[in-house]
Amino acid sequence: MTDILLEIHTAVLNGMATSPRHFAKTAELAAEDDFPGADLGEEAFRTRLAEDGLYGGALTALWSRALTAWDFSENPRWSPDTEPRTDERRTAAYERLRLGDDLRKALDTAVPLARAAGAVVIAREHTPWYTPERAASRAFYWPAYERKLREKGWSDAAVASLDEASRAVVERLTDPEQSAARQVKGLVVGYVQSGKTANFTGVTAKAIDAGYRLVIVLGGTLNLLRAQTQRRLDMELVGQENILRGADPKDVDTLVGIDYAGDDADWDVFVKHGARPSMLRAFDIERLTTRDNDYKSLAQGIRVLEVEKRDHTLPLHDPANLHHAAARIMVVKKNKAVLTKLVKDLKQIRGILGELPTLIIDDESDQASVNTTDPKKWEKGSTERTAINGLISELLALLPRAQYVGYTATPFANVFIDPGDTEDIFPSDFLISLPRPHGYMGVQDFHDLESPLDPAERTTANSQQEAHVRGIWDHTGDRLQEAMDSFLLTGALKLYRADHGVPDGPFRHHTMLVHQSVRTDDHAELALRINTMWHQAGYTSAEGHARLAGLWAADFSPVSRTRAADLPNPAAYDELRPYISRAKQLIGKGGNPVVVVNGDSDRYFAQLDLDFDRTPNVWKILVGGTKLSRGFTVEGLTVTYYRRTTRQADTLMQMGRWFGFRPGYRDLVRLYIGREEPMTKTSTADLYEAFEAICRDEEVFREQLAQYAVLVDGKPQVIPAQVPPLVAQHLSWVKPSARNKMFNAELVEIRSPGRPIEPAAYPLSAKALERNTERWRPLLHALASHPAAFTVPGDGHDGPGRSFSALTARVSHSRLLAVLSSLEWEHEGHFRPHLHYLAQLDGRLATVEDWLLIAPQHSQSTRIDASVAGSVPMSLVRRSRQEGKPSFSRIAGVEHQQLAKRLIEAAADPAAEPGDDAGPRTGVALLYPVVEGKTEADVAAAVSRGEADPSKVVVAFTLIPPKSATDSTRRLLRFQARDSRHRDSAIVEAPAD
Repeated sequence: MTDILLEIHTAVLNGMATSPRHFAKTAELAAEDDFPGADLGEEAFRTRLAEDGLYGGALTALWSRALTAWDFSENPRWSPDTEPRTDERRTAAYERLRLGDDLRKALDTAVPLARAAGAVVIAREHTPWYTPERAASRAFYWPAYERKLREKGWSDAAVASLDEASRAVVERLTDPEQSAARQVKGLVVGYVQSGKTANFTGVTAKAIDAGYRLVIVLGGTLNLLRAQTQRRLDMELVGQENILRGADPKDVDTLVGIDYAGDDADWDVFVKHGARPSMLRAFDIERLTTRDNDYKSLAQGIRVLEVEKRDHTLPLHDPANLHHAAARIMVVKKNKAVLTKLVKDLKQIRGILGELPTLIIDDESDQASVNTTDPKKWEKGSTERTAINGLISELLALLPRAQYVGYTATPFANVFIDPGDTEDIFPSDFLISLPRPHGYMGVQDFHDLESPLDPAERTTANSQQEAHVRGIWDHTGDRLQEAMDSFLLTGALKLYRADHGVPDGPFRHHTMLVHQSVRTDDHAELALRINTMWHQAGYTSAEGHARLAGLWAADFSPVSRTRAADLPNPAAYDELRPYISRAKQLIGKGGNPVVVVNGDSDRYFAQLDLDFDRTPNVWKILVGGTKLSRGFTVEGLTVTYYRRTTRQADTLMQMGRWFGFRPGYRDLVRLYIGREEPMTKTSTADLYEAFEAICRDEEVFREQLAQYAVLVDGKPQVIPAQVPPLVAQHLSWVKPSARNKMFNAELVEIRSPGRPIEPAAYPLSAKALERNTERWRPLLHALASHPAAFTVPGDGHDGPGRSFSALTARVSHSRLLAVLSSLEWEHEGHFRPHLHYLAQLDGRLATVEDWLLIAPQHSQSTRIDASVAGSVPMSLVRRSRQEGKPSFSRIAGVEHQQLAKRLIEAAADPAAEPGDDAGPRTGVALLYPVVEGKTEADVAAAVSRGEADPSKVVVAFTLIPPKSATDSTRRLLRFQARDSRHRDSAIVEAPAD
């Protein structure tokens, strides 16, 4: 039976791909010939939406796709003044469609607005060329890829987000039809295991549609990783017809030597174009590498690399030639031998390379690609390069139309590359930060970063740490047995859910990761221990079931009740018990539940049978070190036992294999991580804190990118060469990257209107502390003798709010600046960028009249009050530093910062009544007299006769300038940086207006 309404709506919306138009009129025209008299009224439309249910029917799905595309559209001509993914944009679409209020409400219910963040772009100005019209006119491989993603279950919002993010990359490449050769270098920053491959597949699809005819993907350092990338591109982009190249898939004899068709269980879901693309007035893709074969020297010369021209009198990049030529794609390892062969073959091609639009995708671009040779050891006037970096530079030199795009989740090494080395891979043209994908579990999901709750108040419902994180030690020793029990238990829970309505797809693989050491001898010893423990665990005995039942009741059942109430969960362990045996059988298949992953060769990995794409089910405990810390995606990872540390933030973040997508079992994920190690002299107590610190580093980097991505008068605030000063370091012993990758940059000024300024490098010297305390004397004396009461309203989840008392004072800007300018710091120049900004708030940049000093007081009966530099008695704060380092892990209380921000926000609101606390030109300073120590006794020891020893007190502070503390340029930073182009001088600040 014909679905008249759906057919008409489909025809109408297909004709509105670029912009919405008067829907009723267009629908009447569409129905005029084939369906005269059809009921196209809004009442029939609303009734159908209600029948469909939320995302439940074909008509709703059709409108979901259309509305989401318009929601995400970037600077559409039909609504240039609205931002993507906003109510204003959705309203503009409805106005264009001329829909009534009731129908709008019905559509908003059926298709809620996706408010996901977009990609953040830091880039040089570029000449726009990749217009919607141009993209649509040549689209072939992108629509096929988009259809494939929808088949895989991607939501309309997820597809639209990828469309937007991949377009942001392609539009900043050089126009492939452009007559002048121009290289572009960029960097795309994602999250660890967050789907960067999907983005560069989308970029590749759009780039070849636009005219790029050679694509080189640098994928991994092992053939297993390279082959995984090759297979993904072949399945979702290249497609069956390009792989078969005319062979009959039904004729076994013609399939000899052809990938996938005869031995890949997923062959049927490879993209199908309907015929060879060249037969469909598009162009074919020729693969220069295959699933099993990396790039090899071409036996028939370089004919395969030659790109045909339709008109030999015109260059290849001319549209008359470009859009009729086949595209070549190769996925190669970052391996010296392989890249040397490729460079050698390219050198044999003469003039065509200068005409060939090329895209180089560098996956994990901070691994192997970065030049790490010591510049101090270079001969004068020359640059020495590591092998892979040198070969990439040769590729770029051979291909003047090459566009280099690096992909990484840990960008610090890339942004620290010398921007003056034009032959290197510094992302001089653009840096794009991808949004955090929906459903992704990242480092934020394992830490309570901004929780105002005291640890005692945290539960599995309101705390990420309580839900997912466990220590590796308890009163009896290490908790490895408990971690293994959790692995078996979660396997049984997955089987239970699969039997009770949750699809099997997410549970195809089930893995546990044990990452304790980089030494292979340790791996063998640990694997033997785990194997022995597994066989002695008594999982089929009454004792074993009692242990599992206790763990389920104490841990998994409470978490699943609060965090996965919509998923099938057993009401009692007895319901789960039948699945324990099956899970044990799957994990122990072959007699050994453990797989050691630490080899260096492709042959080694082939023997492990750990190809998650081609192996039906992997249910194993993986033991390893470095080989499990980057690139190697551990599918189905549910339990992690992690003890290995490092002193580099990017390396540590890449070790977080527990990050990723966990559909249907997010609540089951457990991380056993080093918190304390009482039985040995080597402490791992800092490991969890280290991840929290680098999470903050990463979030600050992304937040600042977003802040500086806002154009000022249509021009960028910063360009990629000015990004290194944005890199933060929250924990002194975890640096952003390896020392030999750090870029020489000095920040001159950080402007922070309405944002906290929190210095960290307080002096270690007792004499310096005493001098600093004395310098605070005039301001401490200004504090009122009686505390004032403050309340921070709750957000609806944490109760009515939080109250505290504080000593306060109001001091002039000049008095505070005089104190701040006199302070000593452990690292010279640490506070200088902030001080430079604050010094301008006397009217040169903006005017700050005064500051509200707030010294919070403890409410506990155990508090210790003392006079500091002759002040009225005030609460001393106990904090611990990292051993031998100047940084405290935390200073300001969350509720105190919330109050300060509220005061600043309220003062900046022009509609608000003037308050007693802060005006529009008043800043807020939180003061904390800190005594370093681990117990209250340490604090008490710093007090004698009611006076605090000034040599044992750090007067710590957090400053929040008023929002008015900026100028009309709205620029937020100024800096100087040294690079090889200016060895004897500094580049100072961003280009002037």
